[in-house]
Amino acid sequence: MTDVTIIGIAKEAIKITLLLSLPLLATALIVGLGISIFQAVTQIQEMTLTFVPKILAMILVFFFTLPWMIKKLSDFTSQLILNIPGFIK
Repeated sequence: MTDVTIIGIAKEAIKITLLLSLPLLATALIVGLGISIFQAVTQIQEMTLTFVPKILAMILVFFFTLPWMIKKLSDFTSQLILNIPGFIK
């Protein structure tokens, strides 16, 4: 197993990790921004107001994207396992 192979596997793993976390992080960002604008307009400065909508939105997005996430992760894992004989050479 060469250094190039290890770096390629690590690069692909980081890319998959970022791709899988993107929907949840984007949801948290958009909902947080919307609630911050609402708080600025209404002058409500309650710190706990942002947590419940963010958590609910992230759970909803998580359940909708879970099949896609599992497919991406299982494809990466199966590709990695199938390529083990090639890595040993």
